[in-house]
This record gives sequence, structure tokens and C-alpha cells, in this order.
Amino acid sequence: MEYPISQERLYYRIGEVSRITGIKPHVLRYWESEFRVIKPHKGGSLQRLYRKKDLDLILKIRKLLYEEGFTISGAKKKIRDFERAGNNRVKLRLVENRSRGIDHELLLAVREELKGIRRILE
Repeated sequence: MEYPISQERLYYRIGEVSRITGIKPHVLRYWESEFRVIKPHKGGSLQRLYRKKDLDLILKIRKLLYEEGFTISGAKKKIRDFERAGNNRVKLRLVENRSRGIDHELLLAVREELKGIRRILE
């Protein structure tokens, strides 16, 4: 589903996310407690600041619940399955790259560096 977002913006407030996704703010807050993968950043003002990744997850959850008829627990399982599949694709790419002669140790070092950057940004 397409939604109007700006490529330059890093964060969206809850009201903006509500308008973009069609999900009321109180439902978004409830989903945060149910779906741990939705992790908006809370700045110094304690406002929820959602990233594009969060918007994509919210839209995926909305589709599962409202269009495909999943229960909350069923949607949680489906989201976990999506994440596992994504992680497996990353692992498969690492194995493929290793067989092509790309330095595995270098990739692991880059991965750790990226994890550190993500921790700083969260």
C-alpha cells in the first residue's frame, strides 16, 4: 500500500501516523504493547516518533487484522514469521557472499558496527 511520506523525513508523530495509516492513536499505542516490533523513539519531549520501518509494520499489521481476519495472536505469529524469514535471507546472503570470496570477517565487523549505530539511534 502506498502512503504519502517524505524520503527526507526520519520521524513521524503519532497524529501523522494515524492519518497515514487510518489507525487511531489509542489503537497505535495498544499495538505497541502487543507487537513489540513497533518501537517508536521517544525524544526529550516524550512524544512518540515513528520511523518508516514502523509505518510499514503498522500497515502490515492493519492488513493482517482488518483485511485478512487474523486475531492479535495470529498476527503476532505471522509478524514473527516475517522477521525470521528476513533474518534467514540475510544469513543466506552471507553464505553466498563467502562462497564468492567476500571476506566474512569484514562483513561481521561491519554488521557489529551497524548494530552499534542502531543502538545509538534507538
